[in-house]
Amino acid sequence: MNRLAKVVVVLALAGPAGPAVAQTPAATAAPERVDTAMLARIRDEGMNRSQAMSTIGWLSDVHGPRLTGGPEIEQAGAWVRARFTAWGLANIHEERWPFGKGWSLEHFSASMTEPRVMPIIGMPKAWTAGTRGEVTADVVYAPLATEADLAKHRGRLRGKIVLTQPEREVKMLEGRIVLRMNEDDIREAETLTPTRQAGGMRGGPAEGQLSPQRIQQFYKDEGALALIDRGSDSFMSAGGSEMSWQAQRTDGGTIFVGAGGSRGADAGQGLPAVTIAVEHYNRMVRVLEKGVPVKMQLDVRTRFHDETSMNGFNIIAEIPGTDPKLRDEVVLLGAHFDSWHGATGATDNATGSTAMIEAMRILKAVGAKPRRTIRVALWGGEEQGLLGSRAYVKAHLADPETMQRKPGHAKLAAYFNLDNGTGKIRGIWMQENAALRPIFAQWIAPLAPLGVTILGPRSVGSTDHSAFEAVGVPGFQFVQERLEYNSRTHHSNMDFVDRVQPDDLIQQAVVAASFAYLAAMRDEPLPRKPLPQPAARRVSSQ
Repeated sequence: MNRLAKVVVVLALAGPAGPAVAQTPAATAAPERVDTAMLARIRDEGMNRSQAMSTIGWLSDVHGPRLTGGPEIEQAGAWVRARFTAWGLANIHEERWPFGKGWSLEHFSASMTEPRVMPIIGMPKAWTAGTRGEVTADVVYAPLATEADLAKHRGRLRGKIVLTQPEREVKMLEGRIVLRMNEDDIREAETLTPTRQAGGMRGGPAEGQLSPQRIQQFYKDEGALALIDRGSDSFMSAGGSEMSWQAQRTDGGTIFVGAGGSRGADAGQGLPAVTIAVEHYNRMVRVLEKGVPVKMQLDVRTRFHDETSMNGFNIIAEIPGTDPKLRDEVVLLGAHFDSWHGATGATDNATGSTAMIEAMRILKAVGAKPRRTIRVALWGGEEQGLLGSRAYVKAHLADPETMQRKPGHAKLAAYFNLDNGTGKIRGIWMQENAALRPIFAQWIAPLAPLGVTILGPRSVGSTDHSAFEAVGVPGFQFVQERLEYNSRTHHSNMDFVDRVQPDDLIQQAVVAASFAYLAAMRDEPLPRKPLPQPAARRVSSQ
């Protein structure tokens, strides 16, 4: 059933951009090869015969979570390759790279047993060790920050389950919990400098503060049984310098859990580490502060998977180009295929992967004959540091450390990425490349009825297109509505298909397919910025 109204092709150019960057007006640009008849066929196929919700159900409900190195992502990858084969895509293969040990969760249960029974909402951290069976132990409150804290708790932790963070205030939900772009947001997106600055990544410990490694080693040396936390204090949206939306986390049983152990040779040698709902965590802290003993029952069973062969992988497939002069050039669509383990990775990033998979199905179904090859890549290891996309770039394009380029560097016309949740595409970030404005303005004109109107001039980062930008290849992230991504689903135990917005997912696939086709049909590849300096030289000059 069609979830989006069928649209009429509109050829009016997009509105003017904000004044932050002087750029060539779209009205004076050379005309683009915009095949509106093919774009209409792409929209008709994508909106009226979409397979997106079926695809995401298989990736997320059936095969999720897809933690890199584990059995679930391997099974999901096999399913995708089978779909690509059924659709008649070409050059379907995996490209593998070293990752380290895989990890999967086999069982988890937790309850406070004294002074009252309270089943606990929680999730073990990825790559954490298990408890070797069910254990019941006293709970102690021992957050560590300074040497004085070590002295205070030395000799008190053996055989105990440790609460490792201070109590955190749980606020009422108010303000913008679901982030839909308003006029202010759109204006901000169309300027070079965001008006709301992102907090960015935190640096090392402040003076006098213990390092995380020192804290973990102390707990282990003192004989603690397991470590319990309630997650980070706040969440800043990924994306670096893009619109720096920050949303209140919804709490209410929603937890945000990441990694808690090594995947290297020392995997499994740390303590069991579990993140639990802040409300349950705070209750135990308050009871202990009243001098009332607390006991907890905990059962964590995990499995480590040895790296018998390179167990990180990317999935590749393509529609071959038809122009003898251009078929060796590539337009690449991509999204990260892996997820965290707290739920099934529906909005991070089965949505992005599904949209790109569906875009390839659409192009094949409408009989598109692109001049350049259109390729799709589904990356592993994004959550551990863009590992899959970086491995691809180094193997095929260039080594960012030296900027020694390979033949594929000149042949990659453009890379388009999706990784910001379930919301519809509203435009594209142009990565401070002013020459793109008159081109993209003509591309998005027929897509305006789908809500695609924003040409964001600034550079954004923190996801896989950054690996391509690092070697001077045009790599782009689409501007998306964030919806509940910041507040509820990103890296949380609530990232299930229920949170996916079907209409928006369908739109994502149509827009991605349209961009890929337009890039594949140009006479020339997209203009590039100057090549970046080798990373090794940038570091040495600092």
